[in-house]
Amino acid sequence: MTTKKIIPCLDVKDGKVVKGINFEGMREMGDPVEMAKSYSENGADELVFLDISATTEGRDTMVDVVKRVAEKVTVPFTVGGGIRTLDDIERILNAGADKVGINTAAVARPELIAESAEKFGSERIVAAVDAKLFPDGTWHVMTHGGLKDTGIDAIEWSKKLEELGAGSILPTSVDRDGVKDGYDLELTKAIVDAVKIPVIASGGCGNAEHIVEVFEKTNVDAALAASIFHEGIVTIGEVKALCKERGVEVSEA
Repeated sequence: MTTKKIIPCLDVKDGKVVKGINFEGMREMGDPVEMAKSYSENGADELVFLDISATTEGRDTMVDVVKRVAEKVTVPFTVGGGIRTLDDIERILNAGADKVGINTAAVARPELIAESAEKFGSERIVAAVDAKLFPDGTWHVMTHGGLKDTGIDAIEWSKKLEELGAGSILPTSVDRDGVKDGYDLELTKAIVDAVKIPVIASGGCGNAEHIVEVFEKTNVDAALAASIFHEGIVTIGEVKALCKERGVEVSEA
């Protein structure tokens, strides 16, 4: 049995951690460096930072955040949001990130995944897929913060990302994001079953039970959560204790 990972996610805007619902209505949660340090010390297996500041100033701020985080944490961390070129990737990795997350730019130019995997290694490329359920029962890939429908089937797109060289897939349910009703198990399972690379469940976690559930009902490699950790609803240690109690293999907190 593979060891499952628990990954706190920190959305960063103008140098602060924020959180919203369905990608909207952002509230400030705290300092990303201090929060990352705390999570690293308290059992997080990895961390994910999403830079939601779209401006050039935001990008410079994020590079500074990445440098400071790299000095404070001992676990691997991924940085995504607004990464469009090989130069963007290089800047983030050189600042100390272990991996980068690519979303909108891959939809615009899929070759970026292949080029970045070749230059930096597949293991450092996380393909993020924001997916929304449509009335016909299919999930469409959404871009621009979950607002723009590309019309691309999310399951087929995940397969394509694997073929292009992505090292892992991070699917987020736009419908579930921040709602705390639990992960979209159907979406998650469909993507897990479609690809051979690791998949990280994201979007909708409201309690420790939801994390156990996604591990029990799908074969994801990791579960990502934000609100439940930022708001102190549950600790990483408590999540891992429940996982162990239910027979899910996790690392020590």
